[in-house]
Amino acid sequence: MIDWDNIDTVLLDMDGTLLDLHFDNYFWQEHLPRLYARKHQISDEESSAHLHEQTSSNQGTLDWYCLDHWSRRLDMDIPALKRELRHMIRLRPHVLEFLTRLHHSHRDLVMVTNAHRVTLEIKMEQVDITRWFDRVVVSHDLKSPKEEQDFWKKLQVLHPFNPDRTLLIDDTERILDSAQEYGIAHLLTLLQPDSRRQKRIDTRFPGIHHFDEIMPAAPVKAAQLSPGSGEA
Repeated sequence: MIDWDNIDTVLLDMDGTLLDLHFDNYFWQEHLPRLYARKHQISDEESSAHLHEQTSSNQGTLDWYCLDHWSRRLDMDIPALKRELRHMIRLRPHVLEFLTRLHHSHRDLVMVTNAHRVTLEIKMEQVDITRWFDRVVVSHDLKSPKEEQDFWKKLQVLHPFNPDRTLLIDDTERILDSAQEYGIAHLLTLLQPDSRRQKRIDTRFPGIHHFDEIMPAAPVKAAQLSPGSGEA
């Protein structure tokens, strides 16, 4: 599926790609609605419907990913509530081996995430994988989400890459659409971003279940000279 000889830069999403999306889905769709219902003394069903209406109105914008925005809008300390569930944050299978092999290759490895920087901090407190990356790019710092062309233009200035020789792996197809429009040639999605939900079968981009399906070759270690084989 991937000809690694044609890849110089690998761009990796975080939530649903490197990390199991179950944490985020559980928090926003189950945990937060229960707390919001309790706070406002309404039913869980009313709470879920209200929050769904609130969150679907600006999907794909920076505000949609911003914890400060939702803390103000809902009058709840979203970062603190997320930290209460941080034990649920999990790496997806084969992530560490995949990152290790890429880190030890000649390729640039960049995390590109729409997650709010506080979200990134909470998750990296639990599963810190930043050391494997040449750079971690947060869309809020670029003032554009990955859904917009400005993100890729600003990323190009911040960390130059050749779109023809770049691979992006992301679980969100509208982001892959945006990357494709920019000209990124190699695009993959995840078939099961949330381990507790069924595998997707209708993706418009090539998809993988786990990273072992596209694992690059392990780096070849320099052969050690056997005793007595050196030059006299």
